[in-house]
Amino acid sequence: MSFETLNLHPSILKALQDCGYAEPTAVQAQAIPLILEGRDLIASAQTGTGKTAAFVLPALQHLINSKQNKNKAQPFALILTPTRELANQITDAIRDYGKNMRSHTVNLVGGISFGWQIKQLSRPVDFIVATPGRLLDHLNRRHVDLSGLQLLVLDEADRMLDMGFIDEVEKIVTYMPEERQTLMFTATWDDKLAQLASHLLHEPERIRSIETKMVVKNIQQRFHVVDNFEHKNRMLQHLLTEEEITQAIVFSATKRGADELAQKLIDGGHAAAALHGDMNQVERNRTLVQMRRGKVRVLVATDVAARGLDVDGVSHVINFDLPRFAEDYVHRIGRTGRAGASGTAISLVLPDDVLHLERIEKYTGESVPHTTIPGLEPKHNLLRRSMKKSRAPTRGGGAGRGAPKAGGYATAGASKPRRAAAGHGTTAAAGHGAGHGHGGAGHGGGHPAATGGGHSFLSSNHRRAGRGAKT
Repeated sequence: MSFETLNLHPSILKALQDCGYAEPTAVQAQAIPLILEGRDLIASAQTGTGKTAAFVLPALQHLINSKQNKNKAQPFALILTPTRELANQITDAIRDYGKNMRSHTVNLVGGISFGWQIKQLSRPVDFIVATPGRLLDHLNRRHVDLSGLQLLVLDEADRMLDMGFIDEVEKIVTYMPEERQTLMFTATWDDKLAQLASHLLHEPERIRSIETKMVVKNIQQRFHVVDNFEHKNRMLQHLLTEEEITQAIVFSATKRGADELAQKLIDGGHAAAALHGDMNQVERNRTLVQMRRGKVRVLVATDVAARGLDVDGVSHVINFDLPRFAEDYVHRIGRTGRAGASGTAISLVLPDDVLHLERIEKYTGESVPHTTIPGLEPKHNLLRRSMKKSRAPTRGGGAGRGAPKAGGYATAGASKPRRAAAGHGTTAAAGHGAGHGHGGAGHGGGHPAATGGGHSFLSSNHRRAGRGAKT
């Protein structure tokens, strides 16, 4: 199938040709015809499957079919996204694919002054790309009129709900007419999303991209078992000095952790920088420009900040903290191996990360190879659930000797597992319910921080940071 078969305007086809695109991806081939028919749509698709073009291209075609926006005092389409980076990427896509037609797009995100955005809104507007909080600020100040809106797109709707934006989204919708077309793109599906969709969409079509859970085949994956955070730090230092890294993105669970790790890397002589949600837009843009120019070799980022991040030349992704959600793993490692290039994805796995690792493998349908590095071998064996099933349970239904009850590790040669007082998933203050702590109480409260010799990248503040914090 070619784009020509999708009934797109010649000006859009020319722009696609200029961008080097000849054939639609699976999600584009499924979604574009339905959207052009005016149907509401729920599409399950991950970042990296071409989902942005799947709604941008028909939105541009709709605008052309309506002989441009007749009432430009009111925007034609609104695209809501969870993060600034993703909003910036979508804005760029609209401008790239619509460069041969007259349209005006306004990007309403935090970190940019209200004055500049108000000035942009004073001109006739076709497309608004926005994060929920900033758009609601403008709506409350009557800077934006959505009463004539024809198309609403919720991109990464699951992520918006995870970040607590459901109230803002429902409030924003009250400013729109009920007679509109609504599109929802999401990587996952649950009861909360289903409830939101029932309120916002009318008899929607459902599609699921077959590429949703696919990991790019030219990405070499592996994981290293680490005993504790001192071991993890030494492993990262080795990887950054010994691996043939052009540029790397290192993922941290928290904003504070990203800052501290980036600073320690800088102190250790690495060209590093942090990227997270507490940075304003100017700081984020400056960091990304420096990375694209090669001045930053190691970017320490959080998941939310890296949403929509597209930097060519990233040879390695290192999961310093393993993600809690399997779909985040796919998104993370998709930052490398782009445009046909090869890439490497490395995860540092604590014993209490075993359940997260197995969920990732189940989600992707692939087994991640385990690798050891001479001189950095772990003292503990990673206990997989498949191993636990082969053990006979003790009387009373408990785990067998040497088998941690909730996954984790058994010390080689020991008759009993060595566990910290506050285990992974307990109700203790440092337990899983309070986020995966780093250090003093260990990952999820399961491991004490190692003390003694050797330089540690991370301070006690990083170790105490909760993994459940928003990024």
